[in-house]
Amino acid sequence: MKRITVAAEKCNGCLSCTHACMAAHSASGTIMGALAEGVQARIHVEAVNGRPVPLLCCHCEEPACVDACMTGAMQKDPVSGIVANEGNEQACVGCWMCIMACPYGVIVPKAGEPRIALKCDGCKDRPVPACVEGCPNFALVWEEVDACAAGKRQSAAKELVA
Repeated sequence: MKRITVAAEKCNGCLSCTHACMAAHSASGTIMGALAEGVQARIHVEAVNGRPVPLLCCHCEEPACVDACMTGAMQKDPVSGIVANEGNEQACVGCWMCIMACPYGVIVPKAGEPRIALKCDGCKDRPVPACVEGCPNFALVWEEVDACAAGKRQSAAKELVA
């Protein structure tokens, strides 16, 4: 199963990921169009100790947002593992239970919409999420979870030897 992994040390805070996300979710498909349409990014870049850190939905194995959703709009796809509240049979009513339940704070109220929660949907209609394609520094990577773990083990081992 593929997921977006974050290499925070590579992020320079350029916000290309957020602009790519906005464009991918806009009617126009362009950054300028997305800005004119008022589209919100589904990825957030937070400053921590003067360093930018990209944050987005982890599409958790056991998502608290799904458990908290009163209408059943927030669901986890059994095949892809993507957690989303859009495109499902039940509609989001904006009770904000998912916002309160998310341990990462990456679900937000959708601006301009009457009570709808907004979150990363993994760009399910694209082969690679827009934020990953838009990152010029490769701070976001679309990879198999096992490959991510193997890469981190290699990095940790190199640090121990160095």
